[in-house]
Amino acid sequence: MEIATDPDRDIEAMDRAALAAEVRRLRAGIREHRDASGHKLCWHHPRLWGLLPEPADPAILVPEWPHFLRGCIAYRQSLDEQAPDAPRCDEAYEGRGGG
Repeated sequence: MEIATDPDRDIEAMDRAALAAEVRRLRAGIREHRDASGHKLCWHHPRLWGLLPEPADPAILVPEWPHFLRGCIAYRQSLDEQAPDAPRCDEAYEGRGGG
């Protein structure tokens, strides 16, 4: 899907103080996502996407269960490869996370 107008055109109208505030807001959102740990690593993240000025399309494509679970397993395996020395937890999943 191609966007007809520049979704970042609002930046041109921002003064230095507004740009600095926007950078701080975006950094806070990125840090919140980056610092997710445990069971919160693998979630739909509408709050992160909500940091963008344009609205996100709520219609998402959800893989069927077998394909989805293979993706979760591949993601977890990638953590072993990319962060082999990261501490591990034995905490059971207790409910919905995300956001």
